[in-house]
Amino acid sequence: MAGAQFVNCSAQEHLAYIQEKVNPILEALVTAVLLERPEDPAFFMLRWLCEQTKTLDIQNRANGSPSEEIEALKEELKALKERKAELEHLAGSGKGPDSPRQDDRSTKADEDEEEEDDDDEDDMPMLEPSQVCRGPRQSVSAEAYGKWNQKTDFVAPVHEKSEEQKARISKCLEPSFLFSALDPVEMNTVTMAFKEKQVASGARVIEQGDDGESMYLIEVGSVDCLIKKDGVEKVVKTCVAGDVFGELALLYNCPRAASVQATSDTTLWELDRETFNRIVKDAAAEKRNMYTDFLKKVPLFGNMSQYEIMTIADALKVDTFDAEGSLVIKQGGVGDKFFVVLEGECEAKKASSEDAEPQWVMTHKVGDYFGELSLLKNELRAASVFTSAPNVKLLWMDRKTFKRLCGPIEDILTREAVRYER
Repeated sequence: MAGAQFVNCSAQEHLAYIQEKVNPILEALVTAVLLERPEDPAFFMLRWLCEQTKTLDIQNRANGSPSEEIEALKEELKALKERKAELEHLAGSGKGPDSPRQDDRSTKADEDEEEEDDDDEDDMPMLEPSQVCRGPRQSVSAEAYGKWNQKTDFVAPVHEKSEEQKARISKCLEPSFLFSALDPVEMNTVTMAFKEKQVASGARVIEQGDDGESMYLIEVGSVDCLIKKDGVEKVVKTCVAGDVFGELALLYNCPRAASVQATSDTTLWELDRETFNRIVKDAAAEKRNMYTDFLKKVPLFGNMSQYEIMTIADALKVDTFDAEGSLVIKQGGVGDKFFVVLEGECEAKKASSEDAEPQWVMTHKVGDYFGELSLLKNELRAASVFTSAPNVKLLWMDRKTFKRLCGPIEDILTREAVRYER
């Protein structure tokens, strides 16, 4: 009858249950994950839930006296014995929870009642969010689906800026994976939506545990990110000009994972939640899905976990080369990037001496990678690479990101380096 119970519940009851019962657990869980950043988040979350359940059980028992605890254990033991006897009786009589009912008329009546409930539910109009009684706003970790979750027309706010200010904001946003997925029109919309905010030294910009309404870009100054544990705040990160902060609460719909305090007079650019969700978050999700699907088809990443592939997809940037014969990397140059061919083809060419004409070495097609040797061995580029077709798109990550994220496949890359010798 679980299905019937679900049908009989009103939309308000579903929403109230999510807000009162589900959200607090999800919010605490997401906050714990963001604070710890575990390598295996699934295992961490499972362990965390087990620990919380155990903690609650211990707390409930600790609230009573030893005699009360003994009585509670006796009651549990008695209930278990009664359940055992009941199951043994059912097994001996050939009956069980799944045995058919003796009264077919009652079964038929129940079925008719469920069908009637289903018909009533079909006739029930879907309530709009404005019709549902709401309490104070809470951070929602589980989105409602159906008509409630349909997107409406959105117009981003516009805060006038000089060309110099727009250029500075765009330059600061370029290194961030969140904003690297934006096309020029979207980038301009987001840039115009940023609002300037002046913060004095020592002022709090964000409080740990609060709802996230904005993210921030630092133009001038610096801030400290502080996390409170056991009543003591500890600086875990310092952000300087060009850094963004506050995006996690918007990205994952969770409370602020840390407090942020200005360490000097600071100029910030503030972006509101709605603009972030409608433009930045959607573009980042679309980019992640596209790159994740692509990387899964690349043999190099075949044995990596879904989480590892998604992390790499978030870090990848894309370069487009319109003309055939464009230089990608130069022999003898410093190796600071790792490339994967997304579209088109590239050719590697190597010269035996400075005066010699470069000779073809190999062709890199869609899904092939190159540029890893310089990063693995900390050496200069061993060959030049040119585009061999128009409109070539290459995914890339810098040396620091490569070292941090590609540890699981570093052995494979080293082993496969013999392909260049062949």
